[in-house]
Amino acid sequence: MDHRDIIASLTPEQRDRLTEKSDAAGLGHLVVHWGLIVLLGVLIAIRVPFWWALMLPQGILIVFLFTLLHEAVHRTPFKSEWLNDWVARVSGFMLSLGADWFRYFHFAHHRYTQDPENDPELAGPKPETMAQYIVHVSGLPVWWGQVKGMVVNAFGGGKASYIPGKGEAKVRREAIAILALYAVLIAGSIWLRTDVLLWVWIIPALLGQPFLRLYLLAEHGRCPFVANMLENTRTTATNWVVRRLAWNMPYHAEHHSYPSVPFHRLPEFHEIVENHLKVTEDGYVRFNAKYIEGLR
Repeated sequence: MDHRDIIASLTPEQRDRLTEKSDAAGLGHLVVHWGLIVLLGVLIAIRVPFWWALMLPQGILIVFLFTLLHEAVHRTPFKSEWLNDWVARVSGFMLSLGADWFRYFHFAHHRYTQDPENDPELAGPKPETMAQYIVHVSGLPVWWGQVKGMVVNAFGGGKASYIPGKGEAKVRREAIAILALYAVLIAGSIWLRTDVLLWVWIIPALLGQPFLRLYLLAEHGRCPFVANMLENTRTTATNWVVRRLAWNMPYHAEHHSYPSVPFHRLPEFHEIVENHLKVTEDGYVRFNAKYIEGLR
């Protein structure tokens, strides 16, 4: 069975339950994720003893806002559409990713998953040598690409094929607004002679990015270039902490098979498709160990 057969086999009652959105479930998860970022940020800002040790967990929490951004552009974490959109904007701002731009990019990825000709995620090839792997995991190319992309979107230096004509102005306005707000924050920090943002946000995000790279590589790395979402996407077994941090996106084949299922229903959908998953792995450490073994 492929993912289409699985969806077709669901009863109307199952579909209604699996796709039921909930503001309560989303807000409960959001309060913990954003609350921890605020808490650690305050502790770092006031320089509690060993405050520097808090920058790594702070950074991991910040960069894993990507998984929240990813869900919010699908408008599934919350029942209220405005809440999905504003959470996506705030999360994208923290990561130098415009929510409107990312929605177009990501929907093209879903439409053409693992299609070498059309999947925009494959525009940047996966690492095939140890040197490429180290550079990839460092996250530095990602930050450079995101900042560069923001500038290009703001000043119209290029047009991505996945952005429709009607969306170009929206993407441009968004990029300009984000860059303007960054400029205000930088100017304010210089004026006030404070380095709080550096230690609370920027350096932690740089430290945390490698953990997100290791996580994201498992989603499609070494998966076949086929159309079946149960085969071109990997589900990775992991612990409760990682699943919560990543908004249940380790159930990634499930998400690609039925994107309308909100994060809090993915464990239930996993039970339905578990025996039909083609590519799985027992943990992210094991996946990356195997990936490294396959490098040239």
